[in-house]
Amino acid sequence: MTTDDIARQQFWDTLRQSTQARIGLGRSGNALPTREVLELSAAHAAARDAVHIPLDTERLAAAIGEIGIGQPAMVTSRASSRGEYLRRPDLGRLPADLSSVPNTPADIGFVLADGLSPTALMHHATALLRELVAELGESYTLAAPVIATQARVALGDHIAARGQYTTLLVIIGERPGLSVADSLGIYLTHRPQPGCSDAERNCISNIHPPDGLGYREAARIAAGLVSGARQLGRSGVELKDTSRGVAIDAGGRGELG
Repeated sequence: MTTDDIARQQFWDTLRQSTQARIGLGRSGNALPTREVLELSAAHAAARDAVHIPLDTERLAAAIGEIGIGQPAMVTSRASSRGEYLRRPDLGRLPADLSSVPNTPADIGFVLADGLSPTALMHHATALLRELVAELGESYTLAAPVIATQARVALGDHIAARGQYTTLLVIIGERPGLSVADSLGIYLTHRPQPGCSDAERNCISNIHPPDGLGYREAARIAAGLVSGARQLGRSGVELKDTSRGVAIDAGGRGELG
């Protein structure tokens, strides 16, 4: 290996530490090295599994129940199978039956939805919900959580209307990619009701420690958005996350230039 080859390798090795993207993979003849091809195939398989492996609702419900805000209710959408859920997003937004959701008004309701990555919900939902409860529980009344399967974000609006929640947090498995297959998102809707548009929501995404956003930080951001939504009277495009303002104005200013 020449000096130029070593310098090039060091450059890419350093750059790869700042991203999960597949960069500087090298080549073997006219193709990628075998190792990179195999790793890409494995990542693709993991992403497909994350979409298709069904949510273990019993195990998740048992873990969620130990958090202490009530045993979770179970709801499913009108999509009758995973295949139909993927082909018909509209059915994933509508409930099949809401009779299991108690009508218990609360400041905040939680819906844990499988979304496009049930794997993400299994890996992260319990720890994330525990941090949300710790962050929000002293200031607001919290409804017992609801676990929703074959679910899109808007399914939560129907659940919230049934339970009468002032603010809804939908914790949902995000679309998996070739770098991350188990990322969660939180969608916040203030005064939710069926028919809400995406412009009326706020999203906290990329929650998957240790490489993504951590549970405590996500909960802190969510608490700030809940407070802001209650002051503003609505969520969505007019509600901004200001939780990082102090860090940017102070210590982060030098890094930003």
